[in-house]
Amino acid sequence: MLKNRMRTYASPFSGDYWRDALADFKNPRILCFAALMIAACVALSYLPSIRIDLTDLYTAKVTWGFLARCVCGMVCGPVTALVFGFAEDTVSFVVKPSGAPYFPGYALTTMLGTLFYALFLYRAKPTLPRVFLAKLCTSALNVTLGALWSSILSGKGYLYYAGISFWKNLLMLPVQTLMLVLLLNALYPVLCRMGLAANEEKAGSAGI
Repeated sequence: MLKNRMRTYASPFSGDYWRDALADFKNPRILCFAALMIAACVALSYLPSIRIDLTDLYTAKVTWGFLARCVCGMVCGPVTALVFGFAEDTVSFVVKPSGAPYFPGYALTTMLGTLFYALFLYRAKPTLPRVFLAKLCTSALNVTLGALWSSILSGKGYLYYAGISFWKNLLMLPVQTLMLVLLLNALYPVLCRMGLAANEEKAGSAGI
């Protein structure tokens, strides 16, 4: 298992990539790490959020959970990321309810967002292009699905929420990308030494 975890991939378009991701889903050590990241998401939810006044009537909030979700995706892989996303959204709702009823659409957004982080960063070095593309995809997901969920729950038009979400995510994209690059590159050597991330300098690259 440790030998397999040292293998890196240029892209997820490889059978071995998904076999390793499935193997990690069965790895107790990886599952424990995913559980730790759920706890980290809950802890980060208690930090003050960044408020952005987009209109006179709407203030967007930027929270910190994306940091732990990205780390989980990078370490645990795409299969575990999907289960993590559902579990993290549910646990966060139970531990710190917002007052609104539970809505499964937000769990789907979290699942797909963590999946995108995994697809770009699992078994790969967290370079700026990879991190930027991963965050760009999750931001697009937040705009499209987030606006849909808000529209369903509030009854207001989809384009209203999509427009607000677009500007919020556009403003935060470079900031969040920089935060992720700094965090992941600080953690990457430590995770490699712990056998939780693949070191491209010591391991062969597979895939396309």
